Amino acid sequence: MKTKITLLLTFLFVSTSALIAQDNQEDIAKLSIMSEYAKSKNYEAAYTPFMELRAKNPSYSRAIYVYGEKILEDKIEKAPEAEKVAYINDLLKLWEERAQYFASKTPAGEYGAMSCQLKYDNKVALGLTNEELYVCFDAAYKADKDTFTNPKSLYTYFSLMVDLYDAKQKSAAELFNKYDDVAEKVEGEVENYSKKLNALIEKDSTGASLTSKEKSIKRSSESYLKAYDQVSSGVDQKLGERANCENLIPLYQKDFEENKNNAVWLQRAAGKMSEKDCTDDPLFFKLVNAYHEISPSANSAYYLGILKDKEGKNNEAIAFYKQAIDLETDNFKKAKLNNKIGIKLKSRGSYGQARGYFRQSLQLNPSNGRPHLSIAAMYAASANSCGDTNFNKRAVYWLAADEARKAARVDPTLSKAAAASVANYSAKAPQKAEIFNCSCSGQSIKIGCWIGASVTVPSI
Repeated sequence: MKTKITLLLTFLFVSTSALIAQDNQEDIAKLSIMSEYAKSKNYEAAYTPFMELRAKNPSYSRAIYVYGEKILEDKIEKAPEAEKVAYINDLLKLWEERAQYFASKTPAGEYGAMSCQLKYDNKVALGLTNEELYVCFDAAYKADKDTFTNPKSLYTYFSLMVDLYDAKQKSAAELFNKYDDVAEKVEGEVENYSKKLNALIEKDSTGASLTSKEKSIKRSSESYLKAYDQVSSGVDQKLGERANCENLIPLYQKDFEENKNNAVWLQRAAGKMSEKDCTDDPLFFKLVNAYHEISPSANSAYYLGILKDKEGKNNEAIAFYKQAIDLETDNFKKAKLNNKIGIKLKSRGSYGQARGYFRQSLQLNPSNGRPHLSIAAMYAASANSCGDTNFNKRAVYWLAADEARKAARVDPTLSKAAAASVANYSAKAPQKAEIFNCSCSGQSIKIGCWIGASVTVPSI
């Protein structure tokens, strides 16, 4: 009897093993067929094995979801309008299934933003309201904001908030808070990619060759920085006049007592009033002093410097600006502070001091080309006062053009602006006929006053 039972169990085990092996072979075959078709971008042929494997064994391989995403996106693009919604919903379902079976490889912020963006891009077909879409983005952001980094989705998220504010479905406080959330998120991503790019710029400056992987990281970082620059500009444009002094001051005045011990609120309020040039109002003084008292920081010292600037106390302003830099420990943020201070000094005509801060900013964050453009603009503005002859005065524009070229070399987001500046300055510099008449081709001209530099006359 025991022998019969043993034989029966053995038979069942062998039969089951054979079935499992057969199933595995079928899964392997379907995965291979799907992958080969998808790699060759024959998504129509890949669709059937993809759907069969997805239904039969959804946890078999992450490739089901990697290629499945491309397969369904192709379906959405090519399907008749009447069929698009079904494929859109299926792609949304696919991402949910990926999160179910491969949670560790499916960041909630990243895939949540992708789902919301797909819904937004097809909101008419799906019949979704701005409120429903905003709730979607907000949930994804709050679930995992570290991986909610897609530039387009960050802009869409904020754009929906503005639309809801305009429709009187969101308050001014909610609007400005969300602006700060998104602006800080974008700045954090810019810092991340800038640091990656700075390390490669530093290596490149030593003459060492970048590896193929480093070249890829460099291209990727430059691309993301360009995208985030566009998002930052787009978010500011979308906010527009909604964040003017007439709106900000009553709001912050109303909420001051409730938040006078809230360092984050005070910093954001003071920052927004500084950005929108509302610094003449007494409320700015209250905000800055309250902020500095409970949380002395680089930001609060910088704002105190602005106050001293407003009072015409230039030396005290500089002292606070220097204190702000000393208090800041992060090089990226320190570079940003140096640039801000340079802009303040440039606006009041203190060009020599401003250049020092701009150069320090470049040293700390060489991938940001804006300080180069600021220095170039100061050179150009000083052309009439920093040369002893008409030719030498106009030669200053060569110096300005050279500085503007540096901006384009290090910062791809400024290529158009830098090219326009170079063309403008070059047109104002001495032309070939004048160089020929002066017989000074290739010679070095010393530029005096605050500039204290030399420029070489182009050879003709």
